[in-house]
Amino acid sequence: MTLRSFLQLLLLVATLCAAHLPAQAAPLAVTLSGRIIDADSRNAMPFLTLQLRTERDSAFTGGRLTSEAGGFTFTGVKPGTYILSTRAIGYQPVRQRVLVGELSAFLDLGLVLMRRETRTLGGVVVTANTDGVAATLDRRTITVADNISQTGGSVLQAMSTVPGVTVSQDGTVQIRGSDRVVVLIDGKQTALTGFGSQVGLGNLPASAVERIEIITNPSARFDANASAGIINLVLRKQEQRGFNGTAGFTGGAGALWVKRENLPTIRPQYRATPKLNPSLALNYRKGATNSFVQGDWLHAPTLNKNEFSTRTYDDGTVILQQVKRNRRTDYGTLKAGVDHAFDDHNTVNVSGLFNRERIIDNGDNPFFEGSLQNRYRLWQFLEDEVKYTAFGSAVITHSFPQPGHSLAITTNYSFHREDEQYFFTNTRPASVGRDAFKLLSDEHVVDLNADYIRPLRQGRIEAGFKSRYRSIPVNMQFFPGLDSPLDTGAGGWAKYRETIPAVYGNYVFENQRIELEGGLRLEGVRVDYDVNPDHNTYKSDGYRYLQLFPNMRAAYKFGDAHKLSLFVNRRVDRPNEVDIRIFPKYDEPELIKVGNPALKPQYATAAELGYKTSWTTGSVYAAAFQRIVDGTITRIATQAPGSVLLYNVFQNGGRSWSTGSELTWQQTLSPRLTLGANGNLFRRTVAAFSGTNQYPVPTTYAVPRQALTSGTLKANAMLQLPRDWQAQLSGIYLAPDLLPQGRIGGRFSLDLGSKVRVQRGKGEIVVNFTDLLNTNQATRTIRGTDFRLVSTDYLETQVIRVGYTRKF
Repeated sequence: MTLRSFLQLLLLVATLCAAHLPAQAAPLAVTLSGRIIDADSRNAMPFLTLQLRTERDSAFTGGRLTSEAGGFTFTGVKPGTYILSTRAIGYQPVRQRVLVGELSAFLDLGLVLMRRETRTLGGVVVTANTDGVAATLDRRTITVADNISQTGGSVLQAMSTVPGVTVSQDGTVQIRGSDRVVVLIDGKQTALTGFGSQVGLGNLPASAVERIEIITNPSARFDANASAGIINLVLRKQEQRGFNGTAGFTGGAGALWVKRENLPTIRPQYRATPKLNPSLALNYRKGATNSFVQGDWLHAPTLNKNEFSTRTYDDGTVILQQVKRNRRTDYGTLKAGVDHAFDDHNTVNVSGLFNRERIIDNGDNPFFEGSLQNRYRLWQFLEDEVKYTAFGSAVITHSFPQPGHSLAITTNYSFHREDEQYFFTNTRPASVGRDAFKLLSDEHVVDLNADYIRPLRQGRIEAGFKSRYRSIPVNMQFFPGLDSPLDTGAGGWAKYRETIPAVYGNYVFENQRIELEGGLRLEGVRVDYDVNPDHNTYKSDGYRYLQLFPNMRAAYKFGDAHKLSLFVNRRVDRPNEVDIRIFPKYDEPELIKVGNPALKPQYATAAELGYKTSWTTGSVYAAAFQRIVDGTITRIATQAPGSVLLYNVFQNGGRSWSTGSELTWQQTLSPRLTLGANGNLFRRTVAAFSGTNQYPVPTTYAVPRQALTSGTLKANAMLQLPRDWQAQLSGIYLAPDLLPQGRIGGRFSLDLGSKVRVQRGKGEIVVNFTDLLNTNQATRTIRGTDFRLVSTDYLETQVIRVGYTRKF
C-alpha cells in the first residue's frame, strides 16, 4: 500500500467516524488570595464583603468575607479578566481589575489598600485551554481512558498515537525524531522506567496510568538530562471520601496470522498469543487521611522479534539470516500509599511501589551463506530474565498561610535487580556447542529534593535543590561450550557510581499581553565506572562536569485566542549505565552489542517558535524548531579483521542537528463529529566523523555526512454513536528516517476501538484492534566499512482486545 492509498483510506474512514486528539486538558483552575488593610494605619480590614465578577458582562463569579486578619481566598477561578470589589463605611469603594492567566495555579494579589484614592492593579488575561496542548505550549496531556484504540495494552502502545511522539520498532519512544527522552512516574525518576533512559514501557500496563504528560520544553526545576523531552506517567489515584475503587479486566490475542514464513529448519513462530490484564484500584478516605492501593498484572506472550536480514560483503559473500524471538512476559505491579494532613499547613505523603517482571525468550537464529540450502550455523537460545523493582517515597509539605506558597521536602529510594540467564545451542556443520552466561545487577538510588514555590501578584518564583547517589554493581559470568563464540575474557565485574548535586531557580511573570519564564539550573555530575582489572579490553573510566543549564520562554498574546511563544533551552544527555557496560551481549551470535566506558555526555541546545490560535469549536498549533547536539551518542558497527562478526559499540560522534516544523489541528464539526490531526516534518543532519572501536580489537571507522528529511503524520477519529457508544480510529504514518550508518524505511498502521458505558455509567466495555491492517513493519539499511545490511522485522503488531471496567 502506497502513502497515497493509505491517506485515501484514512480519509474515507474519517468521514464515517469522528476524529479527535486522544485527550483534552481541562482549563486551569486558579486560586486568588490577598489581604485588605487600611492604607494609612496598615491595620487589617476584617469581615468585609468581597465580590468577584467578570469584566466583560459583570457575571457573578463568587463572594467572600475577609478573615479577622483581612485575608481572602477565591478558589476555582477560570482564566479571564475580573473585577474585585468591596466597600466599607468611611472608605472609597475598591474596584480592582484582576487578570487571571494560565501559567500559575496560584496568584497572590498582595495587599489591597482601602483609602480615599481609587487604586487599580494590573494582571493577566488568557483564554481557556480546550485541547491537549497546554496554554504554555510546552507540553501535552493525554488521558489514557480516552485513547479507546489502545485500552488494555501497554503504556508504549498508548503513546504510539500521541501527537509528536513516535515508537520505534525496538520499543523506544521518540519525540520529534529523538529517543533522548526520560520517563517519570508521578513526577519522579524510578528504576521501573529508568534513570535518564526509558525501560519497561512495553510491559507497563496502560491500565495503571491515569494520564500521560509530554513535556517538550522542561523548565529548570526538572533534571537537565534528556534533550528531547520528558514523559510523565501519572498513576491512577482516587481521593473520594469513604471507600471506593475500580476493577477491570482486558483479554485479547495477537499474531493472528503469519506475516512471513520462517527460514528452513527452525521452530514455529508464536501464533494467536493471549493477552490478559486484570487491574484493581482501592481507596479509602476518612477525615484527614487518604489511603490507596493499586494492583495491575499483564500476561503477554508475544512474537517479540522476527527479523529477516541479508548481509552483503564487498568481497561478494552473502549471508541470509533470521532472528525469531518468542517471548512470554508476566508483569505485576503493586502500589500503595497514605496521605495525611496534620493540620491546615502540614501534610505528609508516603507511598511504595513493588514490581516483578518475568521474561522468557525462546529464539532461533539460522545463518545461510549464498542460498537457503547452505546453512552454516543455527543459534538457538533461551533467556530467563527476572527483574524486581522496589520504590519508596516520602513527601513532607508545609503550606504557608498564603495559598500556593509551599515548601516540599522529598526523599526517594529505588532498588532494581536484574537477574538474567542465557542458554545457547550453537549448531555448526561439524559440531554442537552449548554455551551460557549469567548476569546479576543491583541498582540502588537515593534522592533528596527540596522545592519552594512562592506565588506573586503576576506569576511565581520557584527554587530548590536536588541530590542523588546511584550505585550499580554488575557481575557477568560466561560458561563457554564447544566451538564457542563467547568472549570469556570480557566477563567479570564492574561498578557504576553516580553523584549529582543540583540547584535551580525559576521565575514566571505574566500580564495582559506578555508571558515570561526564565530559569537556571546549576548541575554537577560525577560518574565513576570501575572495571575489573582482568577485562581484556576496557579499563576503569568516568566523567565529571559542572554546568549551567538555562531555559527561557517568552510569549505575546494577540487578544484572547492567539498566542506566539519562543522557547530556548540547553540540556544534556548522560550515557546510561547500559551504554557504557563492558560486557558483550549475544542476542545474535554474529552481531554483538557492547558498551563503551569512555563514552561522554552529549549537549543539546534547542529553540522553538510556536503559535496557537483557538476558536469555539477548535484550535491550531504550529511550531518551528531546531535542536543542535554536540558529541552525538550513537552506535557504530565495525568488523574485526579476519572475522565475520559485527560489533555494535556506542561512540561519541560529532555535531548533529534537526530542523523542522509541527502542526496540530482539532475541529469539532458537530456534537457527534470532531476531527484532529498532527504532522511533524524535520530535516536531520549528522556531520561526518571518524574514530576507533576498541572492542574486541582497535578498529577504525569513518562515517560520511548524512542528511534526510523525515516526519510523522497522525489522525485520530471518534464517532459519538447512539446508546452511549463511541468509536475511535487512529492512523499513523512514519516517514523514512536516519539510523547510525544507515536509514529506516517508512511504515504505517491503523488502530480501531469502540466503547460503551453500562450499568448507569459505573461500567464500561471496550473493544479495540491494534494495527488493523497488519502493515506496521519497516526495512533498515546499514552501510559499514566493507558490508551492507538490509533487514525487515515482521514482529507481532496486530492485537485484538476486549475489556470491562467497573467503578464502585
